[in-house]
Amino acid sequence: MEESAIRKSMLKKKRKTSATRAVSARKAATLPGHDLKRELTLAKKAARVAGDILRGHWRRGGYHIGSKGIDNPVTAADLEADRAIKKLLHDPFPEYGWLSEETVDNDARLKCRRVWIVDPLDGTKEFINGIPEFSVAIALVEDGVPILGVTYNPIKREMYWAARGIGCHLNTRRVRVTRTRNLKGATVLASRSETARGEWQVFHGLLKVSPTGSVAYKLAMVAAGKGDATFTRSPKSEWDIASGAALIMEAGGVITDIKGREIRFNQPTVKLEGLIADNRILHRALVKVAPHPRKKS
Repeated sequence: MEESAIRKSMLKKKRKTSATRAVSARKAATLPGHDLKRELTLAKKAARVAGDILRGHWRRGGYHIGSKGIDNPVTAADLEADRAIKKLLHDPFPEYGWLSEETVDNDARLKCRRVWIVDPLDGTKEFINGIPEFSVAIALVEDGVPILGVTYNPIKREMYWAARGIGCHLNTRRVRVTRTRNLKGATVLASRSETARGEWQVFHGLLKVSPTGSVAYKLAMVAAGKGDATFTRSPKSEWDIASGAALIMEAGGVITDIKGREIRFNQPTVKLEGLIADNRILHRALVKVAPHPRKKS
């Protein structure tokens, strides 16, 4: 074969290879969650780094405990974990907004299409009391909708994670909500504080109430099928709920406010009017009983 013919053949193969790679790249770009691969990788890394910080403080003890208001403690662990997460997530994505429980809020986030919503230590009271049911909660919302969620329990080494279109996972295993169909006897994960105050006694005989730790952790457990539902009539903040909302949605469940209305995130006011999260099958029944519990006879 002449040299010119060889060159033409090689050039043709090169063009064919480049075209094949381009097609493959376009196909990959359309796969669910592909556009969130970097964000998910860094969110999981940030959760682990923050988890290491929390685990260290939890085991050593002796950390400073402050207060942000009535029944709202904050520790040195909260603040250190928040700084670590922000360094890993905010700097690589400067165009993304930022909302965290432990960072002074900035209205600039309201102009951002994508916003990180973070609670570096959800379940501070459990943390202080030595109950291993607290978590790191990291979410990414787009146009008010959670598209990525990571909830990490650093003591139990449980990493719950999800991203748009790829399902919900617990460590390496894909998980889903339960298929429980009857409200009577359904397992509902409840706030320990609310249970201690007797607020769940009105549901005796109807629901199986299981006191559990932080809001984010309860939502993650419902997403993984470890409970049928969770709800609270107490106001919650976006950072308590955002990561769990992403998990619940990707696990096949549903989450609304206490009155059954859709929750939109990255709002000027971050307080939400309670919540209901469940396996979707039970939602209509829960919307009827959760806001207005029956009176004890």
